[in-house]
Amino acid sequence: MAEKKERKENWRNRLRVKYRLVIMNDETFKERASLLLTPLNVIVLGGSLAIFLVVLVTYIIAFTPLKEYIPGYSDTSLRTQVYENTLRTDSLERELAMKDLYLQNINMIIRGETPEQETQEPDTSKDYQGIEFSNSQQDSAMRAMVEQEERYNIQNLQLGVQAAVESNIRSLFFFAPIKGDVTAGFDSKEKHYAVDVVAKENEPIKATLNGTVILATWTYDAGHVIGIQHSSNLTSFYKHCSALLKKTGESVKAGEVIGVVGNSGELTTGPHLHFELWFSGRPVNPQDYIVF
Repeated sequence: MAEKKERKENWRNRLRVKYRLVIMNDETFKERASLLLTPLNVIVLGGSLAIFLVVLVTYIIAFTPLKEYIPGYSDTSLRTQVYENTLRTDSLERELAMKDLYLQNINMIIRGETPEQETQEPDTSKDYQGIEFSNSQQDSAMRAMVEQEERYNIQNLQLGVQAAVESNIRSLFFFAPIKGDVTAGFDSKEKHYAVDVVAKENEPIKATLNGTVILATWTYDAGHVIGIQHSSNLTSFYKHCSALLKKTGESVKAGEVIGVVGNSGELTTGPHLHFELWFSGRPVNPQDYIVF
């Protein structure tokens, strides 16, 4: 025990032994500076310096752009772009699949067959509020080209189409989808190719003419949507429904209930029906033929 105590005392004494670090001129041996040190001071100073260097390097790697020069470390902006592109790609694939299914259903109906596939209901567990989409340059160019072609067709075929509309549509008897107040009428200048009719929620929606359901789906903007192909190249669409009572490929009669008035979709301000009527691929004003 005595020897251990002596060793500890000797070790402590050695750590406290004072040394002087002297800086001298090699030619004149004149003392320029001196520093009094002990082994304990050197250990403390060296440890503090090492800890400071570790903290400094960690900070530089974690919070400065220098971390991008470390081999194997990916750029944060690149990862953000990859994530955004993945979302866009997924959305485009979903839209293309829906359009392909829509065209396939139309082709099968034209051939007199009943479509076997049904559109999927939306996943209500996901939040779509924060998703934003922007048009690419290719989309903008395609949109401009299509709009230019539409303006050209309108100018050249306006008289012929108008005459066809008057002769074919006015000979039909249209059933009012719902009875209510029209809050927004047909306005081609504002590209509002429909009438918005306010009605009580859960009011039944009825088919305006005999026809076949070509579309029964859900979209982010319009909610539950059902489309019916009628004779005489007429097509009607019913949007913002709370529920759809018919499936794609089913035949319906004029006045038959096909859905329920609701408030579904992003572009809605309350329970109402967004009703569109198309003739030969062109929108027409439903109020010219239907009393709501």
